[in-house]
Parts: sequence; structure tokens; C-alpha cells
Amino acid sequence: MRATSHSIVHVKAILYWRIMRRTWILTKLLFCLCLSLIAPYGSDGGNASSSPPPPLSPPRNGVGPRLGTEVTAQPGRPKTQVSAERPRIVAFGNSLTAGLGVAPDQSYPAHLQRKLDAAGYAYRVVNAGVSGDTTAGGVRRVSWALNSKPAIVILELGGNDGLRGLSLQETKANLERIIQQFQQASVTVVLAGMKLPPNYGQEYTAGFEALYQALAKQYRLTLIPFFLDGVAGSSSLNQADGIHPTGEGYRLIVEKIFPALEQLLARSVRDGSSAPHPSLPHIMGEGRVGAETGARSREDPMRTRAVR
Repeated sequence: MRATSHSIVHVKAILYWRIMRRTWILTKLLFCLCLSLIAPYGSDGGNASSSPPPPLSPPRNGVGPRLGTEVTAQPGRPKTQVSAERPRIVAFGNSLTAGLGVAPDQSYPAHLQRKLDAAGYAYRVVNAGVSGDTTAGGVRRVSWALNSKPAIVILELGGNDGLRGLSLQETKANLERIIQQFQQASVTVVLAGMKLPPNYGQEYTAGFEALYQALAKQYRLTLIPFFLDGVAGSSSLNQADGIHPTGEGYRLIVEKIFPALEQLLARSVRDGSSAPHPSLPHIMGEGRVGAETGARSREDPMRTRAVR
């Protein structure tokens, strides 16, 4: 009986110490938890962070996070204050502006930025091209483009409308709405005209080309009669699709449109203003530049596939 009683006492003792050990562990854990909750308020009286964390940037409208970025921006390199203070030129168009199929530094906005820098003009170019965009899509993006506070907008839209055979009245009305919104915001608009291949019919192709001329005259815009002048139809200056220019093709486009653009930049310098004011109508087709423009645009009509 004594042996049995001793065994029972021994078992009870073991169970007691196990229970005590678990209680001690739980107490220690609870104590550590309390310390972790109290610690942030200990040394500074609860004022360790009086301001809320910065909100996340809202997503931009359009396709992808890089839409509408300055072409001078480089990964890992913060923008300087000088860059932010420079007046901006927004390249507003479809894939011909976005630079579909070429490296970002080979798009026409990137070539234009280098041209401006070399000529000593302190402007920043913003690439606001969206592949596949029509004039209707452009209307929806104007308010977004105005967030960049542009001084000048190069409007290159309508090619997809024409190649899809959309109503000329609708295309013209959409371009008017875009132009009006930019001008109401005191933005100078440069209108880039487009042309269609002859297989769309004489009446349609002539009407399509004429609508750009009519809009330039009505709204007193600088007009580039044919944005792809000297490039369209050239196998060496276009990619394999025969539609989108190569990097060299885009460089040539900038060389051709720069004289008309430079007149606006030079005017702003002479006036002493930080941004150009709405200009008198200027058609990049008069004089020496215009003679070359007219000849080449007749020789090199656009092909029949859509500018995506």
C-alpha cells in the first residue's frame, strides 16, 4: 500500500509542475505582448507619428502606367525642379506618336526632345500617344492631357478613323472638340494632317485631307499637311508592317515638322513669355519646306492597314 501511495504522490507532483510551467510560459508571453503594444507610446508620449502615411498615387487613365511620361525621364533618376518648371509640349496621338515597335528613345517625341535640347529650347516633351486611338478616344483623353499643363499640343489623330472608313463629319466633329478644349485652356495646338490611299475613293480621300485644312483655317492652327511626309511608302524607313516608321523614320519626321514648331517656340522667346500664345495660322507647306512636302506626299500615299 505504501508503494502505491508513494507512486500516486509522485505522479501528482509531476502533473503539478507541468501545470505551473505552462502557466509561467503563458504569463511570460502575455507580458511580452503587453510590452509590444505599449512600446510605441513610451518615449514620445504617443506622438511618434502625427501625420498619416502618404496616400497611394491614383492610377492614370489610359493604357499602362507609363502613358504620358516625359520622354526625358530615366529609371532611378528623380526629376529635378528645373525639369518641372519647363513648359511642356504634349505629343497627343495614336501609335505613330506612342512609337509602336521601336524603343522608347526612338519614338518621335524622344527625337523631338533631343532636337529641342540641341537647339537650346528649354521645353519638356510628354509622350501621350495611345496605340489604336481614334478621334473619339482622343476626346475622352483631353482632360487627362491637360493635367500636364502643356504649352503646346501636337495633335496627331484621325488616321485610324480614315482607315476604318468612319464618317468624315464625325471625325471632324471630334477633332473640333479636342481643339476647342485645348484652346479654352490657352494651349497652342499644332495640327498634324494625314492622308489616305487612293483605294478609299476620290471623294472620301479628298474630303479626309480637306478636313485638316479646314480645321487649321477655322481655328487658326499651325498645320503639318502630312505627318508621314517623306516616310510613308518607304521600305527602309518603315517597319515590317509597312505602317509604323523605324527610329530613323521618326527622326526624319521630326526634322520635317521642326521648322513649323520652331516658329512657335521662337515667338514665345521674342515675346518674353514662358509659353507660346495661340498663333496665326501657318501651313507647313509654303516656301522651300512646303515644296518638298507637297511633292513627296503625292509620291508616297499611306497604305491601307490601320495605324494601331
